[in-house]
Amino acid sequence: MNSEFTIAVHSLVYLAYLPERMASSDMIADNVGTHSARVRKVLSGLRKAGFVDTREGAGGGYRLTIDPNTVTLGDIYRVMAQGSLMPSWCSGDPSMDCVVGSNMKEVMFGIFCKAEKQLEDHFSGITVQDVLGQIQACDCDS
Repeated sequence: MNSEFTIAVHSLVYLAYLPERMASSDMIADNVGTHSARVRKVLSGLRKAGFVDTREGAGGGYRLTIDPNTVTLGDIYRVMAQGSLMPSWCSGDPSMDCVVGSNMKEVMFGIFCKAEKQLEDHFSGITVQDVLGQIQACDCDS
């Protein structure tokens, strides 16, 4: 799993929380706890996917364009992190004479694909609004 997914979810939940559903990258970065350039990179991917839009000028920033009640973490995962469970290197070599060494890569690929599918299925049952609701339930100041 990569941190871009977490930043994307946090950013979308934060935008859903705001009354105007709009914020600057600096506001979002401050809320996420990371650099605004990193937030802009993540939000660029979300903009290309149609989750946010941008407005230039004074009072501009990123605006939520999705319904938080229908967009799921699975949707966000597919845009920001799909394939991230698969390691960049896997042991084994198909040309080896050993049954273990020659088949390990293919078998592990199947295992990781199944795990990622299960993760996507789990995330697909959680909406942006669900996350916001859990956060609001934790708010002791209300």
